[in-house]
Amino acid sequence: MRILAIIPAYNEARNITAVIEDLKSFRGDILVVNDGSTDDTAAIAKSLGAKVVSHPFNLGIGGTVQTGLRYAYEHGYDMAIQFDGDGQHRGDQVFKIIELVEKGEADLVIGSRTLPGGYKMGITRFIGSRIFHCLIRCLAGKAIEDPTSGFRCYGRKTIRLFSRFYTDDYPEVESIITAARNGLRVVEVPVLMRGRLSGHSSITRRKSAYYMLKVTLAMVVDAMRGRDLVGES
Repeated sequence: MRILAIIPAYNEARNITAVIEDLKSFRGDILVVNDGSTDDTAAIAKSLGAKVVSHPFNLGIGGTVQTGLRYAYEHGYDMAIQFDGDGQHRGDQVFKIIELVEKGEADLVIGSRTLPGGYKMGITRFIGSRIFHCLIRCLAGKAIEDPTSGFRCYGRKTIRLFSRFYTDDYPEVESIITAARNGLRVVEVPVLMRGRLSGHSSITRRKSAYYMLKVTLAMVVDAMRGRDLVGES
């Protein structure tokens, strides 16, 4: 099966070398989606042999992941892995999220930090995660313990769906509802993660409050829409 690792990256010049090196044992292709970086992220990634697609300006995580998924769909990949450019995801955990997709037992696999054996997140993120867990269960009938995790594996059907329909802003939670409502099989597996190698998260405490409010409202609106079927052309 053809597998593509998608690395969303915005000004990750200090981290991107370690991230790509961490994926050296990965048996697929590596695509860095450079989201309008003003540093040397793209040049460093190219020098290390990764494929690079660059946005002319910053689109945010949703637009960046969708660019990667569109690339995967247009180039005929069977699976795509989302692997963050800040160094928090670990290359030695990739096999855990691709296994079920490879066996045909899942369409979207989420690497969970909160299942037994996973990484322990901070209290603010944990509370937000529990709120989203409850909302997803109510709106999509799916119990997801770590809905904000960006460490994911997408199967062919999911690549096709998200290459066409994907949330621009804070997509992790809403994409689970989209997948579940389209009949795709969403599964979690416990994974180990680490802290950022350098730099700071763009989501501050103030942004976290906005994030929870915005995503909650978007989830309610999304639940009121009709289904976007995977089989539609």
